[in-house]
Amino acid sequence: MSDDGGLAADFETPFVPDDETPPLHESLTPLAFLVGTWRGVGVGGYPTIESFRFGQEVVFSHAGKPSLSYTSRSWVLDDAGNVLRAGAAESGFWRMTDAGLEVVLAHATGFAEVWVGEVSGSRIELSTDVVARTASAKEVTGGHRLYGLVDGDLLYAYDMAAVGESLQAHLSARLRPVQPR
Repeated sequence: MSDDGGLAADFETPFVPDDETPPLHESLTPLAFLVGTWRGVGVGGYPTIESFRFGQEVVFSHAGKPSLSYTSRSWVLDDAGNVLRAGAAESGFWRMTDAGLEVVLAHATGFAEVWVGEVSGSRIELSTDVVARTASAKEVTGGHRLYGLVDGDLLYAYDMAAVGESLQAHLSARLRPVQPR
């Protein structure tokens, strides 16, 4: 036997994942309407920055486990819809518990959040429970998010408390499914 306890042999044959997506874990049934790729445009603003338009892509996926994987990336747009520069990016996991919905998000700018909330049909409401940040990240102290499925599109609004400002409107967008649902 080798010094690695036989693990090296496990890596000699390449792993090829199954192309089929496993069934959605039963605990995620209330979130099933989110699964897929969503793209669209929105507006943002805050007292400490100029208002802006943005394009966004959000992906909710799963691997058959009791959590959804979530990624979001965005681009700042000019008035004609042309990309000016990369915008915010965040990723994390969404899961249902006996107490409701829990979401853990990490942001590329150095802060992380734990959100708690409720799902009611195709409406989701979340509030921050914990916000942590690195020494170089902007001071974000809280947030509130609403998501809803309206006429087949995913709409959301995000209120934020940051950099000494109280909780107030920051982002809103309308995202369309990339493939018909």
